Amino acid sequence: MKKGYWVSLYFKIDNHENLKKYSELATPVIKSYGGVPLIRGGKHETFDGDDFSRTVVWEFPSYAKALECHSSKEYQDSWEIAKKTTKRHMQVVEGFNIE
Repeated sequence: MKKGYWVSLYFKIDNHENLKKYSELATPVIKSYGGVPLIRGGKHETFDGDDFSRTVVWEFPSYAKALECHSSKEYQDSWEIAKKTTKRHMQVVEGFNIE
């Protein structure tokens, strides 16, 4: 089974407190679906394309679990806190397996 990934590229954060509250509520929800944080901010260099202020990547045990988590009421309720003051590109991606 291929893993699933959430990839979020933040290009505008107007209220860092809202984003912090969202993160505090969303993190336990995401973990309850098997999500593991791989990237949550940190130092970065942009070589091509747009520069994003924050990059977040979560790994899930499967693509289906990643979609299920994103669609859950608990996750959507947490995102409601930040979505009016945060602009991001967010997608769920199926992993690649060469085995």
